[in-house]
Amino acid sequence: MRVSVVVPVFNEEKTIETIHHAILSTGIPFEVVYVNDGSTDNTSEILASLSKGKSIHQIDHPTNLGKGAAIRTGVEKASGNVIILQDADLEYDPNEYKRLLQPFEDTSVQVVYGARFNQRTHHAFYLPHYFANRILTILTNLLYRSKLNDMETGYKLFKRSLFFRLNIQANGFEFEPEFTAKVLRKGCAIIEVPISFNPRNYQQGKKIKLSDAVKAVVALFSYVRWKPE
Repeated sequence: MRVSVVVPVFNEEKTIETIHHAILSTGIPFEVVYVNDGSTDNTSEILASLSKGKSIHQIDHPTNLGKGAAIRTGVEKASGNVIILQDADLEYDPNEYKRLLQPFEDTSVQVVYGARFNQRTHHAFYLPHYFANRILTILTNLLYRSKLNDMETGYKLFKRSLFFRLNIQANGFEFEPEFTAKVLRKGCAIIEVPISFNPRNYQQGKKIKLSDAVKAVVALFSYVRWKPE
C-alpha cells in the first residue's frame, strides 16, 4: 500500500502544526497533501513552513470552496493507491491509522470508515451533533439498506481508483452523504473500525452547522436512484 493522507484545511492555525507532527509520527503515509481552502488566518503561512520535501504538498484555494471541493483537489494531487481523509483539527487521532488500514490487507476491500459510535468506544459528545449524526446514519441505513454505525465520520479511507468512478459533486459538508450513498449504490461494502474521538464545540472552532445536516438529508435522498457508470 502507498498511503496518501489528504487534509482539507480552513482557518486551523491553532491546530495545524500539531496534527502535522501527529500524522508524520505514525510513519505510515508516504505523502501528505494539505489543501488550504481559502483560510483567512495564519494557516497558509504555517503550512508553508511545514511543506518541505517531496512528501509534503500544499495546495491553496484562493477562496473558501468547501470541504468537498478541498477533498477533490487533494485526491487529484495525491498519488497513493489508498487515501486517508484527515481533518485538520484534533478530533481524530492519526494513531488510529494502523488499525484503520488493516482491512485493506484484503485486496477486495475498497472503503473503510472509522466508527465513533461503536459500543466498545466511549466518548463525550456535543449532543446536537451526536443526535444529528445518529439520525443521518439511520436515514442512510433505511434508504440504502446498509448497517452503518457512523455515516458522517471524518475518517474515511478508500482506494483512490474508486473515488474517480464516483464523480463526486459536493463542495461542502454534503460530501459525506454523497460519497457514502454512491459507494453503497455501487455495491461496495463499507468496513467500519471503532475509533477514538475528541469532539470540539463551536467556541473551539467547529464549523459544521444545522443547515449542513439539512443539506445532508437532501443529498441522501438525491442519490437513491444514482446509477454507477
